[in-house]
Amino acid sequence: MRIPELTEEIELPDKVEVKVEGRTVTVKGPKGELKRTFNFPKMLIKVEKDLVTLLFKNATKREKTQMGTAEAHLVNMVKGVTNGHSYTLKICSGHFPMNVSISGDTFTIKNFLGEKIPRTFKIKQGAKVKIEGNEVTVDSNDIEIAGQVAADIEQLTRITNRDIRIFQDGIYIIKKSGKEMQ
Repeated sequence: MRIPELTEEIELPDKVEVKVEGRTVTVKGPKGELKRTFNFPKMLIKVEKDLVTLLFKNATKREKTQMGTAEAHLVNMVKGVTNGHSYTLKICSGHFPMNVSISGDTFTIKNFLGEKIPRTFKIKQGAKVKIEGNEVTVDSNDIEIAGQVAADIEQLTRITNRDIRIFQDGIYIIKKSGKEMQ
């Protein structure tokens, strides 16, 4: 069953500008600028003052899901350039005291489970990582960059060949952008 005209409207807060060039959408705000290309051939994007309208004519089920995806991406872009996105991770070391540090754009964990070789990874450009006590905070305008850096930090302390009920050392995400974790 086709929907004759499917539209979604996204209201823009003050100080946020949206430009559309072909399939590329640019969102500018007080915290920076984000760009994204939407490869949905039948979708039309219109910008009027403080309103962005997404439009599909004669839409199918697939295009309805594409509409929801595009809307979610645009809402996240607007939130990113106004407030930014933040992830919080907690450092848990029960067996061995872990040393976590940042030097330049390299995140380093020393003495994880008594290992002699430090575990490192390079922080993606566009993310800011801070260590305060036993918490690590990842901030970025782009939710995908912030989420990926937080996931990389969590995966850096992945434990293999041990009983995870006993060895619960590691760095774990406790707060995602906008929601608490259990």
